[in-house]
Amino acid sequence: MVAVPAFLLRRLYVTGSLRNTPDGYQLQLKNSLGSGYAKGILPLVVDGQEVPLDATSFQVDGVVTPFAAVSEQSPFTIALNKLTTIAVRERTLSPGPHKLVIGFVVVGLGKLSFDVTDAVA
Repeated sequence: MVAVPAFLLRRLYVTGSLRNTPDGYQLQLKNSLGSGYAKGILPLVVDGQEVPLDATSFQVDGVVTPFAAVSEQSPFTIALNKLTTIAVRERTLSPGPHKLVIGFVVVGLGKLSFDVTDAVA
């Protein structure tokens, strides 16, 4: 199994993208590393608290997909140079910095995760 260093994965995160929205909060990823796909998305962890999968979705090119819908048959594709918006419903974040842990289950690589700290814009 090949390990992908967290410092490389952190390059997926768009710094400064963490913001509250009318129905929750969002953050963004942009893949400049190379196209890939995941057969699962791990629960987002914010300040040590796991966010339920059913409260979390991602959007690419206007198509919204719940985290819970990602599977081997319906993978999460992180296309090269495309912006992916991750949205969390029914929760907001206080102003200031927050630690986020983002993870995926990738075919041939297993579980990959990385953490970033960003402040609500």
